[in-house]
Amino acid sequence: MKTLKSWRWLSRIRNIFFFGGTNGVTMKRLLFMGIVCTIMFIVYETTNYQYHHTEMETRFHPFSTVEEFRMASIKVDQLPRGIVQASSDLELRPLWLTSSSRLKVGAATHRNLLAIPSGIMQKQNVDAIVQKFFSENFTVILFHYDGNVDGWWDLEWSNKAIHIVAQNQTKWWFAKRFLHPDVVSIYDYIFIWDEDLGVENFHPGRYLKIMKSEGLEISQPALDPNSSEIHHRITIRKRKKKVHRRIYDRQGSVKCSDASEGPPCTGWVEGMAPVFSRSAWHCVWHLIQNDLVHGWGMDMKLGYCAQGDPTKKVGIIDTEYIVHQGIQTLGGSSARKASKDITHVESMQRRGIAAVNLRSEVRRQSTMELQTFREQWDKAVKEDKDWVDPFKNQRHHLVKLRQGVKMN
Repeated sequence: MKTLKSWRWLSRIRNIFFFGGTNGVTMKRLLFMGIVCTIMFIVYETTNYQYHHTEMETRFHPFSTVEEFRMASIKVDQLPRGIVQASSDLELRPLWLTSSSRLKVGAATHRNLLAIPSGIMQKQNVDAIVQKFFSENFTVILFHYDGNVDGWWDLEWSNKAIHIVAQNQTKWWFAKRFLHPDVVSIYDYIFIWDEDLGVENFHPGRYLKIMKSEGLEISQPALDPNSSEIHHRITIRKRKKKVHRRIYDRQGSVKCSDASEGPPCTGWVEGMAPVFSRSAWHCVWHLIQNDLVHGWGMDMKLGYCAQGDPTKKVGIIDTEYIVHQGIQTLGGSSARKASKDITHVESMQRRGIAAVNLRSEVRRQSTMELQTFREQWDKAVKEDKDWVDPFKNQRHHLVKLRQGVKMN
């Protein structure tokens, strides 16, 4: 009897599930709801993944839209991997191979780069600088901000340099547009120098040996205090040192001591003669703002690109030093003399309109850009909820250590 009842019970259950039974409608509804919930879960997970993926792409590719990046990836994916060239360089290539050039094919290329703004009025100075760098197998690129290129062809090295022309643009404008990290990735070190530097006591090869041995990612040569225009005391040459990374100064508005952990007391170089490692430049290029061409304020944030502790990775090299002549070029008299065109200012003067002081205008614009850069930095920090200042905890820890030492 028990066996018979068991068979009847199983038969009833089968009828409910497969033939409708008394609860067939209810089971169908449950099955339908289960399918709907499964679909909704899949849609949610897919949407959530796409959101986080989009957020990551926006962070890592801030200068292009996610859609542009996705389309670019699709286009590259259509090529066989072995043919894809993800980076470039600034090496000049011959139109055809001669017997001598064939020997150079496959030989080691230039490993370091000098980029320098070059106005024709500073031709003699630039010539002295470039000759020293070419002797050390550098690639050299000249940024002609005055439009004059023909005046350089009489120099022996000129046809080996790269010439880029854009009227009245700064070196940071040029660097942002022509020194993308993917273009300069083959170079170990990148010199972004001004044209008004004296290099009588400077040797690029010896300089880089010191930079490597000291583990510096960002540096500059010290300035000769006897003949240079000095803006910040940390850049002054220390005769008894090979390298210095901080300044002790109790004069002026900024007091620099052992307790100082930031610019301009330590972890800082000035904008006239910086030298960057490949890794540091990859970061610095992204720090340069498209709309801010003078670079003011950027020097105070370079430490974030030092690939580590800026008090150790950023320094001034004293044994290889330079002279900063402090010649005003953009907007100055030399720029106006070099241009053959009638400027807007000259036109105004002919019409009896008061002339504009170009240097004052340039300085006013630089000051405005300094404020704008600070605002853009603060805005970026505020909006990026995931960003953590890598040096904030370190500085707080050092302060606590020093306070503990004083108490003991």
